[in-house]
Amino acid sequence: MISIFLIGTAVIAALAIALFFKAKSSAPAPTANSSAPDFTLNSQEGSPVTLRNYRGKWVVLYFYPKDFTPGCTIEAHNFQRDLAQFAAKNAVILGVSTQDEKTHEKFCAKEGLNFKLLADTKSTVSTQYGSVVNLGVTKLSSRHTFLIDPAGTIRQVWLDVNPSRHSGELLAALSALQRV
Repeated sequence: MISIFLIGTAVIAALAIALFFKAKSSAPAPTANSSAPDFTLNSQEGSPVTLRNYRGKWVVLYFYPKDFTPGCTIEAHNFQRDLAQFAAKNAVILGVSTQDEKTHEKFCAKEGLNFKLLADTKSTVSTQYGSVVNLGVTKLSSRHTFLIDPAGTIRQVWLDVNPSRHSGELLAALSALQRV
């Protein structure tokens, strides 16, 4: 009886994980060479951050599911590690998830993050960018990234992100785009 229960529990957990990773957002993601949808969200400091205020800089706009989880922590650490390289390429990092400012503030403090994490608590921006997963009881941001040029145009889109390699991929993409 216990083994049947354990197998049933494992099957349910596997289905939930599969649904999470296979779930589609309600809107399609903006494509390369389209204008980046503008928005204003509060950062971990509680101050509003507006995308259009970063005109003149490259923006790495990355969406991620949840603070303090293994993949999100690895991805954030790698961005932090490479922050000087992004700055040398005139690029800023903006992270977006559906968690609130206080959670982002704690995550930044614990993990030593010095870039902006934005609170999309109503999933509005995640939805605009086709990066929301509706799990019924909650909504999470998908792990998607948009590389936006200084004029506000999306130059490259990543909808399948490996958190361990992603920062390096973005630096390489920035180098290639800036050579053109």
